[in-house]
Amino acid sequence: MTELIQVLLLTTLAGAAIPVGGLIAMIERISPEWLENEFRHSVIAFGGGVLVSAVALVLVPDGIKELSLPWIVTAFVLGGLLFWGLETLLAQMKGSMSQLIAMLSDFIPEAIALGAAFATGESAGLLLAVLIGLQNLPEGFNAFRELEASSKIPRKKIVAYLAACVPLGPLSGWLGFQYLSNYPRAVDFIMLLAASGILYLTFQDLAPQAKTDNQRAPAIGAVFGFLLGLIGHVLLN
Repeated sequence: MTELIQVLLLTTLAGAAIPVGGLIAMIERISPEWLENEFRHSVIAFGGGVLVSAVALVLVPDGIKELSLPWIVTAFVLGGLLFWGLETLLAQMKGSMSQLIAMLSDFIPEAIALGAAFATGESAGLLLAVLIGLQNLPEGFNAFRELEASSKIPRKKIVAYLAACVPLGPLSGWLGFQYLSNYPRAVDFIMLLAASGILYLTFQDLAPQAKTDNQRAPAIGAVFGFLLGLIGHVLLN
């Protein structure tokens, strides 16, 4: 099996976790209501844990290999601000499709990084694929529930929308493998950009205690807090 086939297969499987999460969410709600709430919050917390592990174990360690400190800071600040702006824009749109866009905003750059990692011989490619799949499962679950609650879209159509996201995984992986493998610094920049955005989304959407009602700026503090620790790590090593 060639490396490109591996990339396409792994990104397809990772993307397939999105509609699988939606299918799980189609199961009739659990009774009593408190158990339903506990289960949903557990799924969200699990997704947050996987996102943070992707940042800490793959995206940041690999992303700082080829970049100097000024570029690391630039990527992290830019990533946080970009995702902050995206969240603000989606909130103003108030459309049901905004949930899908938010979910894809971290899936696509991660798939690009996965393809490039395989092309450059990085050993983290397989681990990144597993983490992407693990995070897509609860994200698909949560996206289904939020779309169902905020729109009148039929349930089967919601799953179809989630399934339509799957091809974006292998497409992004192919782009990373085919075109970015010769630009390791660009790949590292994308990894740090995605890591910063994931941190923002985790604290903005999954850690309610880190924000106040209808405010999106406080989650930026998590990005800068992680960046401060990252700067210290780079300077010491």
